[in-house]
Amino acid sequence: MAKQIEVSGLDAYYGAHKAIEDITMTIEPRTVTAFIGPSGCGKSTFLRTLNRMHEVIPGARVEGKVRLEEQDLYGPDVDPVSVRRTIGMVFQRPNPFPTMSIYDNVAAGLRLNGRFSRSELDGIVESSLKGANLWNEVKDRLHKPGSGLSGGQQQRLCIARAIAVRPQVLLMDEPCSALDPISTLAIEDLISSLKTDYTIVIVTHNMQQAARVSDKTAFFNLAGQGQPGKLIEMDDTSRIFTNPGMKATEDYITGRFG
Repeated sequence: MAKQIEVSGLDAYYGAHKAIEDITMTIEPRTVTAFIGPSGCGKSTFLRTLNRMHEVIPGARVEGKVRLEEQDLYGPDVDPVSVRRTIGMVFQRPNPFPTMSIYDNVAAGLRLNGRFSRSELDGIVESSLKGANLWNEVKDRLHKPGSGLSGGQQQRLCIARAIAVRPQVLLMDEPCSALDPISTLAIEDLISSLKTDYTIVIVTHNMQQAARVSDKTAFFNLAGQGQPGKLIEMDDTSRIFTNPGMKATEDYITGRFG
């Protein structure tokens, strides 16, 4: 199910402003890749280019290549909606559909994408909630509003909603920044278990989190005020945090700047 992403020579723009420049990297299947770097260096922008969410913003555009295995995600015959189904997104703040039940939140994407019998929906909802390590906490209140859950539970509900449509890649934009430490630990444990089935990319400002959950780490930085963000270094997480190849990486990780 999990697939490799190849990015080459990628630039992203907001109107005339170039936000990131010349990003080239390989994101390996069944791994967790963390994006780190100071605020404003383009981490989240780059994350959104991977499933064509960037172009939803008026005036935003991308140049360069993003390939999921052999498929050019920006090819002229590629449907952006299909890309977003294949490459799911979990956002910084939990965003369950407030008027929907827990069950309907998980089933929402399935109902949009095809016709399923009630028994099929029941099975996928249960397996998705189990996959998000939430089933035992909500199985007796599936038809209560998802907005009634705690923040950490809501984020796991959003992860269940994302995996219900069987994506190959999961993108997570600071998924724990709005959560308490106990909920954060639950999400980190979940990320570690999900990588057996998915390619996972996470943006985080938390160095300890990147060190705990990721296999690969990519450090982004700005050349200067108003300059586009660039990929400075990408390597195994253990090497990035113990023996980075670039002084800028070491300065950021040790807190000398950023």
